Amino acid sequence: MEINHDTVVVVNFGAQYAQLIARRIREARVFSVIVPYFATAEEILSHNPSALILSGGPASVFEKNAPQLNPDILKLGIPVFGICYGFQAIAQSVGGSVKQNEMAEYGRTAVAITDTADPLFSDQPGHQEVWMSHRDAVASLPAPFLPSAKSPAAAIAAFYNESDRIYGVQWHPEVVHTPYGQQTLKTFLYDIAGCAPTWMPDEIIDIQVERIRNTVKDRHVLCALSGGVDSSVAAALVHRAIGDQLTCVFVDNGLLRKGERSQVVSDFAATNNIRLHVEDAEAEFLGDLAGVTEPETKRKIIGNAFIRAFERASRKVAAEQGLSGFEYLVQGTLYPDVVESGNAAGTSVIKSHHNVGGLPDDMEFELIEPLRDLFKDEVREVGAALGLDKKIVWRHPFPGPGLAVRIIGEVTKERLEILAETDKIVTEELEKAGAAASLWQCPVILLADVRSVGVQGDARTYGMPAVIRPVISQDAMTADWARLDYDLLAKISSRITNEVEHITRVALDITSKPPASIEWE
Repeated sequence: MEINHDTVVVVNFGAQYAQLIARRIREARVFSVIVPYFATAEEILSHNPSALILSGGPASVFEKNAPQLNPDILKLGIPVFGICYGFQAIAQSVGGSVKQNEMAEYGRTAVAITDTADPLFSDQPGHQEVWMSHRDAVASLPAPFLPSAKSPAAAIAAFYNESDRIYGVQWHPEVVHTPYGQQTLKTFLYDIAGCAPTWMPDEIIDIQVERIRNTVKDRHVLCALSGGVDSSVAAALVHRAIGDQLTCVFVDNGLLRKGERSQVVSDFAATNNIRLHVEDAEAEFLGDLAGVTEPETKRKIIGNAFIRAFERASRKVAAEQGLSGFEYLVQGTLYPDVVESGNAAGTSVIKSHHNVGGLPDDMEFELIEPLRDLFKDEVREVGAALGLDKKIVWRHPFPGPGLAVRIIGEVTKERLEILAETDKIVTEELEKAGAAASLWQCPVILLADVRSVGVQGDARTYGMPAVIRPVISQDAMTADWARLDYDLLAKISSRITNEVEHITRVALDITSKPPASIEWE
């Protein structure tokens, strides 16, 4: 059983929004994959695409080593839609010209539709705002290409060629700042390319169950379970396929949210009848982290400690089950991970000898990655279809190194307890107020090496500040700070300073991404 739907191939010219284009296509219920700009026509055809979308990119078409459009892909007879750099690359490839403008257009820009015969803009206003990001502009086009929009700095801001079904816009329809952007994409997908909106992520369940059973047969499988959405859904999916042939390993490193262990043991493993081994490794992790303050060093130490703990656990589990070892390892890899690792053209479910999350090269497993075709929101849909508890499906993302990277300064048991209690209060109040579901996540940061004067009772105190960072996002590539209700913020602050010893001040991080990352370290 395979995915049997229309597929749109996104050709990536290095755009920061390439994944967003693919997401928008899937939001229109059409399956999408991303390939690099240097993919051959044969590689693109291997996906049996119904349409191609050429992404934007940071380069100028005039740069010496700028990504080049393979002209063969315009001859495949497949509808093509160029965006920003992809728009300019098409114009240049077909014999048009691109010029360097003195005036750039970045951000919100007014455009006028100059040719209403362009089907891309059917039922759209003649004047609209779009999101631009360019300095170069298309200056001329050969027949049968026709210009269909203009902006203050671009006489040709859109074009169409109905006979060859090639279309393009200078702006970014995939971002929310372009109000008619999703409508434009849907028009291209449905009306021009003839794609049907039939892609449903939960169909991946039956497909992957069949693949996993056919691959694993009667052998045993190991899964590193973190308690997060991705590993939990991956584990549940593999468990549906092979039952007790799966054993999950949860490493308790002491860097977890309050109640994390019981959530994994009771709420997930026990509820879903999944075999689980818990490896106690708190003393080992805290010992390795003693005296360390540099963020990247913390991450490397935690990664190495996890490898040792996981290897130790896998040997114990194998001995308990009378096995010589495990051949397969489940990983909750998502499609953005695949794209970022440079493997966008590959969609296999099981890969050999893959270095996973810092695991050593000599740790040889066949990888089972049942979610590698999906984005985070699609994973949540699969989790819901598998019947997982909503608390698991809608958990906020949590960093792999845990609370260690949310402590600015040395990681100690006392500081971890302070931060875990503070984080618990924030989570409780967000959930009680019904605000948690609207957030991508809300990290709490402990400024452990900073001291802030406070007054608690009649005594002068000298404690640590805590920072809360509520953010909204769709994919974590960009994020904005959430405008939480002031009364809610006041209640959170009051509870923290009243209930958590050593916290004397609560601050709110109101920085977007970019320029700041979501996590502080």
